[in-house]
Amino acid sequence: MIRISSNYMVQRYQRDLNAINYEKSKLMEQSDGSKLHRPSDDSVGYSRFLRYDVADGENDRYQDSVKAGISWMKTTETALSSMEDIQKTFKAKTIQAANDDKDEKGGDWPAIAREMKACVEQIVSLANTQLGDRYVFAGQADLRQPFQMSSPADLKHRGVTKTLDDRQSAFFSNVGDNDSADFLHQMLSLNGDDGNTYYLNTLTGKVYTKEFVQDGYKDMIAKGYKTEAEANAAGVTTSVGSIPAAIKGSTFIKDNFKNTGEVTTAGSGWSAAVNGVNMKFSTVRQQIVTYSGDLRYISMVKQNGSTEPTSDTVNKTGTDVFGRDLFDDINSKNDPPSGTAMLNNMLTVHAKTNACDSHWLSSDGVTLADVANQVTLQAHTETGARLNLYTDSKDVLTNHKENITRDITDVSGTDVAELATKLMQQQTIMSMSLSMGARILPLSLVDYLR
Repeated sequence: MIRISSNYMVQRYQRDLNAINYEKSKLMEQSDGSKLHRPSDDSVGYSRFLRYDVADGENDRYQDSVKAGISWMKTTETALSSMEDIQKTFKAKTIQAANDDKDEKGGDWPAIAREMKACVEQIVSLANTQLGDRYVFAGQADLRQPFQMSSPADLKHRGVTKTLDDRQSAFFSNVGDNDSADFLHQMLSLNGDDGNTYYLNTLTGKVYTKEFVQDGYKDMIAKGYKTEAEANAAGVTTSVGSIPAAIKGSTFIKDNFKNTGEVTTAGSGWSAAVNGVNMKFSTVRQQIVTYSGDLRYISMVKQNGSTEPTSDTVNKTGTDVFGRDLFDDINSKNDPPSGTAMLNNMLTVHAKTNACDSHWLSSDGVTLADVANQVTLQAHTETGARLNLYTDSKDVLTNHKENITRDITDVSGTDVAELATKLMQQQTIMSMSLSMGARILPLSLVDYLR
């Protein structure tokens, strides 16, 4: 027979009562909406909750990144769209100036030149567009103003080029190694001491008459020679001579011109004799736009995993928007690119308009104005496509967020109805336990004295 003492009964009752109170306290914790507060509550559920919580945090970061990218690209799109409109106006003015029925002493020429200048100034202003305190076309150097135009009183001597159209480029097939839309196919213009204009292929050193490049090559095509190489192979002479220093792989352009096309000190004194004619660079005095940003891209990652520079970048640099030309393409050896090629070409068109050079405008000015618009249009198209990609990613992340939130609720959320039922049960058990204890526990000495 086992004897149960009063102390044992009291200790056992207190332990059971504490257990009931502990269960009630744990249930009360769930009143904040979560049934998981420590790993011991549900080790399996808690591990799943931690995994979901990490995924939720990542999703939030990617959503913030995508939203920032969308904001950046929308600002870029707005600026590029405005630039395109201005470039179309500039092209229209160039076509108008190319007509040779203007009064050189006044009237239309000065008015057209002023409107052209205003167009370039507006584009430079748009190129300095900011989002907050960051310049959107400055690459990663986005805290400093990227584009600056020289003063009207500080005119520079810039080299003049001959821009080839598609048929000319196809015939002079060795002119330029790049077929990308942001590379112009150009020759360098030379002035001969015989009063004629010549064009230099800076990759081969060959020099051609202006007449041959503009019209004479058509006779070669009519005779069945599709390219200059075919004509030369048949013994037909196409050039008037060559300049040995201007060969592919040389630094001919870099030695004589800055990447903006401005003639260097060495270039200003350059001359060469070709077939008895002494030649110098054709130049035009004009303002110059310079670019102080860099060519690096800003990435705003939109999904988990490794970065994708081809799809995660949200900005456009000066080179993306304004392309390259003879003075800063890969073959020029001028590095880095100017980032302002199209702007400086537009200023060349403006300078030629000021000089009332309708013949140059009709043969080269209109082409330059058209290409400037094409380069910006390409940048705009790429930005629009990237914006659509980020918008789609935003929708995917939003849907993923809903799934994660649902998973978190399923594993950690409190069932309010169930919780209320359990609390009522615990409260009833607590009340019954207190009532029962008052009846069965031994009386204390105080109770006896009373």
